[in-house]
Amino acid sequence: MNSGAGRYAPSPTGDLHLGNLRTALLAWLFARSSGRQFLLRYEDLDASRVRPGVAERQRADLEALGLDFDPPVLVQSERTAAYADALSRLAGQTYECFCTRREIAEAASAPHGEPGRYPGTCRDLTEAERTVRRRSGRSPALRIRADGAVMTITDLQHGRVTGRVEDVVVRRPVVRHDGDGAAAYQLAVVVDDGASGVDQVVRGDDLLASSPTQAWLATRLGLPVPTYAHVPLALNADGRRLAKRDGAVTVADLGPLGWTPARVLGLLAASLGLAETGEPVGVADLQTRFDPTRLPRDPWIVRPDRLFPAE
Repeated sequence: MNSGAGRYAPSPTGDLHLGNLRTALLAWLFARSSGRQFLLRYEDLDASRVRPGVAERQRADLEALGLDFDPPVLVQSERTAAYADALSRLAGQTYECFCTRREIAEAASAPHGEPGRYPGTCRDLTEAERTVRRRSGRSPALRIRADGAVMTITDLQHGRVTGRVEDVVVRRPVVRHDGDGAAAYQLAVVVDDGASGVDQVVRGDDLLASSPTQAWLATRLGLPVPTYAHVPLALNADGRRLAKRDGAVTVADLGPLGWTPARVLGLLAASLGLAETGEPVGVADLQTRFDPTRLPRDPWIVRPDRLFPAE
């Protein structure tokens, strides 16, 4: 038995779609098959996007598939003291950033910019320059100063992955709507994993590139670095991330079409090569069949019009 834990950490902004449920199933299988605990965490720091009742519906959908969780359930909005403590431990390693998202995007798209990477505009501002920006009414975010660090992680699906560490935002700027000035995602996820004993992080492979930065940040906070498993996403017919607009892709959508949670589980299992199409299975069956080395490496293309014909 392993004393560590895996986790699933949705944002309570909308019902879970098939891609979310598939990743949750994989996270459960990775954790339970290795003797780990399995934890649930709600990432609700962006209060402006949280919708009432969504967290409860998300958990109900997960449990309807047969996924169980070990206590306690973490809620990020209840952990501001932990994030404040982490920020205090990073004192001297951060700097104020006054850039807007538009300015960052424009700088990154310039001839010598790197798309998707913060260009370092505010990294070496003088105190006088920072004062001018504050007087203009701009509230700064805090960024970690990575100084070109490089970090290597171990990923169960991708092997050893090395990446340059980003000067990511660790505290959002204070403006006029709820949640501003709060810890940023990159900090909160690292602090929460460390506090919960999470040593295995299973999530979509769109987040693989951010993992070296998060692992490096964990080392700066004196926290252990987890092992990762970044798994393929569910995509729509156009090759974009699956979303509510793609049709009947949530448990609530599928119920009126005759899809029970057990049938949804079978669909997810078949997409992972763990069951035959239409085969009735439970999570206990899938746990005995689970072999991480045999998981699909390509995205799952979901076409609701083909997957969900009327019966």
